[in-house]
Amino acid sequence: MADDRAIAPVRMAMVGGGPDSFIGPVHRMGAELDRRIRLVAGAFSSDAARSRSTGLGYGLDEDRIYSDWRAMLAAERTRPDGAELVAIVTPNHLHLPVALAAIAAGFHVASDKPATATLAEALELQRALEGSGSVYALTYTYSGYPMVRRARAMVASGAIGTVRKVVVQYPQGWLATPIEQQGDKQAAWRTDPQRAGVGGCIGDIGVHAFHLAEFVSGLHVDQFVADLAATVPGRTLDDDCNLLLRFGGGARGVLIASQISTGEGNDLSLHIYGSKAGLIWHHDEASRLTVRHADGRMEVLQAGAGPQGMGARLPAGHPEGFIEAFGNIYCDVADAIRGQRELIDDRVPGIKAGVRSMRFVEQAVMASAQGAGWVALERDGA
Repeated sequence: MADDRAIAPVRMAMVGGGPDSFIGPVHRMGAELDRRIRLVAGAFSSDAARSRSTGLGYGLDEDRIYSDWRAMLAAERTRPDGAELVAIVTPNHLHLPVALAAIAAGFHVASDKPATATLAEALELQRALEGSGSVYALTYTYSGYPMVRRARAMVASGAIGTVRKVVVQYPQGWLATPIEQQGDKQAAWRTDPQRAGVGGCIGDIGVHAFHLAEFVSGLHVDQFVADLAATVPGRTLDDDCNLLLRFGGGARGVLIASQISTGEGNDLSLHIYGSKAGLIWHHDEASRLTVRHADGRMEVLQAGAGPQGMGARLPAGHPEGFIEAFGNIYCDVADAIRGQRELIDDRVPGIKAGVRSMRFVEQAVMASAQGAGWVALERDGA
């Protein structure tokens, strides 16, 4: 008998991702990479002409291209071939209203991070999901990389011993100058509290670093000291973040996230040091995981070699990257929609990660502003 998944891909609609979007096309490519999901509709922009142009570029039928996401949800829910999954790739302030409407209409949801603009919104979304039957997933992209998943499995197996220290760094340099004042739309919404929410850099890339540290280490941050700053004149939201971390079990850590590190691109890295060995992963060499042993030996593990099920599509030595990581997440979302609900909050971040990340963002912003020193990060929603 044929696999139903092969003949019935999950039908997806997208909200956002118009002509000036970076992340919208990435979601679309990742979702469709393995033919498990198919884009069938979209409200890509509130400007009808721009939405139409984007949708036609994706090969959609004109009657499945909308300029109002509410109209899209209403129309798609009544079609026999209507969308099942809604991907939200808008600025943060729209994440909650779109997700709530989609859930109420019976759709599943895959949202770009963070889940919402504020913690109160994330908690509201969590309540809406309870008993809804909707799958909800967050695209914390880096959890989809094969070697990140391999590192997580190694830590969980005890291969590196007891985790003692976690260092995660995410420096970017693209906001080192006030480009939001020069017409850059991506910078404009990320530096605007009305659209980005309570956090700037901490909510844009700091949540990625935070999730990665907990996802791979298997530990929860219990306490932290936060030093956040808006360094470029005229900015309200932070563009540089430095945090000391204390994890449950006694491990210590450091989290650095910056968008004013002049000259940097997207240099995410993770170091996890255990009592037996250390693990090192760099985004710019994403297909490799370095293992440093206490006796001086060093191993370099490659994606495509070793345990299966980590998400590698190609043989060892053939690099895979950002789109493939999205593809892994979307494949897991498709599996969850088709019945494997246990994947959510295991391999795929769900609303629990969304609530926890927003709690981290809000407490970091507040603690830094108040010079509060060490503060506790609550566990509810974790």
